[in-house]
Amino acid sequence: LVSLLLIGIAAWGLGFGLISSFRVVGAVIAVGIFLFIIALVGLIGAVKHHQVLLFFYMIILLLVFVVQFSVSCACLSLNKEQQSQLLEVGWHNTNSARTDIERNLNCCGFRVFNPNETCFSDCFRSRQCQPCAPIIEEYSGMVLKFAGGIGLFFSFTEILGAWLTYRYRNQKDPRVNPSAFL
Repeated sequence: LVSLLLIGIAAWGLGFGLISSFRVVGAVIAVGIFLFIIALVGLIGAVKHHQVLLFFYMIILLLVFVVQFSVSCACLSLNKEQQSQLLEVGWHNTNSARTDIERNLNCCGFRVFNPNETCFSDCFRSRQCQPCAPIIEEYSGMVLKFAGGIGLFFSFTEILGAWLTYRYRNQKDPRVNPSAFL
């Protein structure tokens, strides 16, 4: 479900022109496809009661849990100063995100509006633009807390899935000899 949601949101963002960076959309779609394949491995392993597939599913789910839990905790623990530094580094390192932000938020420049620089927003024609940093910082804390909370929720569902896989993996297969244990 999460994998299909990731693929759908990435395609929606690209389709409506909210995101123009193909690398970002490609990375999100690749993560969605990876999660979908992992879910398929778990499903096939559970249906076939295949010990090796269930073991790999459990190990990969634990690794995804560790990464997702770490990223979620990092999102929740950033203070305003760290958020501001992170936004400034991102602003100066990506041109496509900068143009998307300027176009969608109708602002120019990061901290100071400079009429001599190129800008892709509508306010640039009238030369009365606001800098983008205050607008971005207004929403960044809320977005990081929301993303961290959602990531934390799904990370605990992943640890539950790994535990259930472990429990199911050690059960007897009813299709085999009833007196044989796995």
